[in-house]
Amino acid sequence: MHQPKPLRSPLGALLLLGVVLCGQASALAQDGRAEARPAAGQAGRHGAERETEAEAGGGHPEQDDPAPPPTPQFDEEVVVVGSRAQPRSVTESTVPIDAIPAADLQQGDPNLANQLRVLVPSFHVNPQEDGDMAAVVRPASLRGLAPDHTLVLVNGKRRHRGAVIAWQGSGVADGAQGSDISTIPAIALRGIEVLRDGAAAQYGSDAIAGVLNLLLKDDRSGGRVELRSGTHAAGDGREYGVAANAGLPLGRAGFANLSLEYGETGSTDRSVQRADAAGLIAAGNGHVRDPAQRWGAPDVGDDLKLFANLGHVFANGVQAYGHANYARRDVLTFFYYRNPNTRGGVFSNDGGRTLLVGDVLAARGEGPANCPTVVIEDDVPDPAGLEAVFADPDCFSFQELFPGGFAPRFGGIERDVSVSGGARGAFAGGVLWDASVTAGANTADFSMRNTVNASLGPATPTTFDVGLYGQREIGVNLDLRHSLTERVHLAGGVEWRRERFRIGLGQPESWRQGPYAAQGFSVGSNGSPGFSPLAAGRWDRAHAAVYGDVELRGERGWVVGAAARLERYEGFGATLNGKLSGRVPLSGSVALRGSLGTGFRAPTPGQQNAFNVSTQYIAALDDLVNNGTIPSTSAVARLRGGRPLTPERSVNVSVGAVAGGGPFTLTADYFRIDLSDRLALSRLFALDAREVDRLLAEGITSAGNLANFRFFTNDLETRTQGLDLVTAWTPPSLDGETAIGLVFNYTDTAATDFNPALLNPDQLADRIRLLEEALPNTRWNATVHQAVGRGTLLGRLGYYGGWFDRRDARRYRGKPILDVEGTWPISDAVSITLGSRNVLNTYPDENPDPGRLGNLYPPSTPFGFSGGFYYVRLNYQWRTTG
Repeated sequence: MHQPKPLRSPLGALLLLGVVLCGQASALAQDGRAEARPAAGQAGRHGAERETEAEAGGGHPEQDDPAPPPTPQFDEEVVVVGSRAQPRSVTESTVPIDAIPAADLQQGDPNLANQLRVLVPSFHVNPQEDGDMAAVVRPASLRGLAPDHTLVLVNGKRRHRGAVIAWQGSGVADGAQGSDISTIPAIALRGIEVLRDGAAAQYGSDAIAGVLNLLLKDDRSGGRVELRSGTHAAGDGREYGVAANAGLPLGRAGFANLSLEYGETGSTDRSVQRADAAGLIAAGNGHVRDPAQRWGAPDVGDDLKLFANLGHVFANGVQAYGHANYARRDVLTFFYYRNPNTRGGVFSNDGGRTLLVGDVLAARGEGPANCPTVVIEDDVPDPAGLEAVFADPDCFSFQELFPGGFAPRFGGIERDVSVSGGARGAFAGGVLWDASVTAGANTADFSMRNTVNASLGPATPTTFDVGLYGQREIGVNLDLRHSLTERVHLAGGVEWRRERFRIGLGQPESWRQGPYAAQGFSVGSNGSPGFSPLAAGRWDRAHAAVYGDVELRGERGWVVGAAARLERYEGFGATLNGKLSGRVPLSGSVALRGSLGTGFRAPTPGQQNAFNVSTQYIAALDDLVNNGTIPSTSAVARLRGGRPLTPERSVNVSVGAVAGGGPFTLTADYFRIDLSDRLALSRLFALDAREVDRLLAEGITSAGNLANFRFFTNDLETRTQGLDLVTAWTPPSLDGETAIGLVFNYTDTAATDFNPALLNPDQLADRIRLLEEALPNTRWNATVHQAVGRGTLLGRLGYYGGWFDRRDARRYRGKPILDVEGTWPISDAVSITLGSRNVLNTYPDENPDPGRLGNLYPPSTPFGFSGGFYYVRLNYQWRTTG
């Protein structure tokens, strides 16, 4: 058994938005309150901000009068996620919570996940420049766990997960299927609550690492329009965008808050020429591109995001609410270079000694054409033999189509839509109720460009629609809350949810086995074969849950809470999880807090049934290999120990201290997450002839190209532990115009047990190392907000610790990154912002062997490897009443 290691140191879009809004339920959200602005220079992360009432799990404001009250002011951020009792401040919570105001979500990046990466040190989202499907929906993680270990809520309602399964997710995210928060425009948000504690006993599956609660703006007047543009220091990766938000009244006591964002981002290139491509050029091949293979950020086009938040209060006091969104974007990324002399199944099948020459007559069943053998010496095919092949209509080589080789481009069009509506009120006895229905769908339609289905021979297309992944969910929820006394709060509810995963059929040419397969040519679009009729399908699963919370408050300020949740999943049976939490004040402004709970995460229908073929670079072989991921219940998987998947289970422990109040606060929390039956991808198993035949019989037409296969298994246990420190200080001596914040995270993950038959040590070394080291153990940010006259300045120094890169098979040093931003008002309504992410143009350490794959920098750099980005943003803001 593996021993655990010790803890280590633009008008059409507006019309479209109107269509989205039509027919949606009117609602009152957060009882029409306008946003309370923090004082100048106040700490953005823990500064003054208005009270949150979009309660996680379906909240209800504790008030009898539904009329909009005056705008409140608070000395500290008030949050509701983490408890169904009354809202409380961050420092009064029994569990660690970050409260991020909207002002911190306006820093030159249209991707919400990227913004959170610099605001929450335990939140990671890697670039995924060569991440296959993961480049379309980039996996993000909290506290070193997988993306689907974090639950995402919008106004307290569960957000549907993304359709993409991250087959190549930099180790930690391999095989994960999480929500895609990047489809949500940052301009639509008034804040984000980040619960850094296990909460499956309160909110259900996926909340093992914590919860993100995205809070939508609910202003009924005013608005903002911003124009932004930027570029990297190298002159590429140009970005432009427009975003708008407007609040409109719906009667006397209602609102419609509408948001739009549209933009495009160009790709970057941080490559050097590959050694094999350079050799071809030196040998006289003038068709090879420089670089033959690109490494950099993908192209992102037509990035449209629409969001609406609506609310209304009726005469009887019942509050109706709802929100809806639509998003679409087109992502195009890069794949590995196919050498025109050596690529197996396309150009050669003997490692580059001779060219693979197709016999047209044999493919027609008309007999052999007696095509010549073309020998390759010193990177040069025999000219006479090659000319003979080109001149003979009955013979062909793919060097006729791609004389310099080719590098496929993988694309994905992502679409995301959701709608949520409900009502809340109070029974005569004072019991507060909240009933809602939420539905969402995410699809990713994949394509391959600049590639071939070699088995189709000269008739092959070079662009393919390879099919799609789709995720659809619907949920119904009823929450009840009641305060028996000022010190005893009860809550409970029931929930039903159904999710469906779909694999859509690719165009026939993307998966069909052509007549040249028998001659050794590969089947399917090279790089990512399309989904065949037998691979395509729909899989559904439903679940129901009942849950309850109780919270007791003592006279001396202590708080004790308990939660339990009974959940039943189709195919998995029932699971019961619980949680205890508490807070005890000590002397002065110091308090201790802690929690203990169990959790679970059910495998998704996609993880249970999806099939994928990925062309992966295997360092030990120094070659590209086609590896397949097949369902664990496949007949071939069962031969190697595959079996139906079971839920993951966790035990979460958190112990912390809170100190200070007013201008200074400090929180420190230790956490430990023991995860058993953890879902992981098995080791690679080499396919034998019998297994190839079985896969072909199951409809996997590309099985003949596969060298290896793998499947999901539950045979892994891990322990994740670490420390979070958060401090905020607004020095009174500086008149509140300076705010200083420091956040620190240390997270360590260790594999504590595994099944050697499925995860054997020979192949597990890199897998375990990725799990333990692919993400930096240490992250911290130090931020200063400074008021300068009517303007503001921001400086943030962040540090990313060292990490292990899978492609380069080596560990890289950590780096500090400095971000700066300044905002100056031009008038009362117009302001301009100039800023930079990575202002010092810091790059990671260079790859010591860049010629091998052409990557000058490690692909999985946690802060990206495109260098500094410089941007300008013009903002117009108006305020009205009504």
